Formats: sequence, C-alpha cells, structure tokens
Amino acid sequence: MKKLVSVVMAGCLLSLLLVATAGAQEPGTRIRVQIPFDFTVKGKTLPAGEYDITRVMDEPVTLLLRNVGEKHNEAIVETEPVLGRNRTNRDELIFNRYGDTYFLSDIFTAGEQTGEELRTTHKERELKREMARNQAGPETVTIAALN
Repeated sequence: MKKLVSVVMAGCLLSLLLVATAGAQEPGTRIRVQIPFDFTVKGKTLPAGEYDITRVMDEPVTLLLRNVGEKHNEAIVETEPVLGRNRTNRDELIFNRYGDTYFLSDIFTAGEQTGEELRTTHKERELKREMARNQAGPETVTIAALN
C-alpha cells in the first residue's frame, strides 16, 4: 500500500512539473530577445540579432528560434524541463560562454519556476573538457527578453 501511494505521489509531482513547463510557453505566445553576439544552438551558429522564440505546434519541448530580420536564420530545438534557481520577473535566455563561443543553454519564462534546457552538443562538451584541463570553466551570460 505504501509503495502504491509513493508511486501515485511521484506521478502527481511529475505531472505538475510537466504542466508548469508546458504553460511556460503557451501556443501562440513568443519571447522576443536581442542577442548581441553570434551563438550556437543544436550545432548551428546563428548571427547576432533580434530573435523570436515560439513553441512548435502544441509540443512543450520543441521550440523555434527565428531571426526577426533574416527568416532563414532559424533553428528548431528540443528541450527538457529544468527547475530554475528562483522565479524571474522577465523572460531570460542563458548562454554558456567558452572564450568567444556562446552556446544557448536555458530559456526561462517570466513568473515560472521551471524553464527549458537545451541538450549539450558534442562541440560544447569538447570545449568544456578543454577548459577543465586548463582549470577553467564556462562563463554564464544571461540576456533578458525585450518587453
């Protein structure tokens, strides 16, 4: 009986986390952000510029990043829910910086405790190992969305 209650409670907690994450990026809503540097997402380098981030259909884990000025500069990324350290009052993008190379890492929506985490690419893992050998680590860069 105790095992059944534990399984039900874990299922409820997981459902709550997924619902909160799905609500963080409702269909039809977008985050608009000005990114002042070139960055890499899903192995593709995108130029600095103004970007819209929207959900693809009703999938809570698939996002479209599209350069507002140059529509061909876009990427579709799969994400996983991640808990934030604390709630933010604005939409934010988190980047990992290795030297002069930036990788999009997380996306947080205003007022939400959970965000979206992008999968780490092979290239980013290589740079992380290289920096660790030099006893250094990546710098975290946060960009707030435009209101």
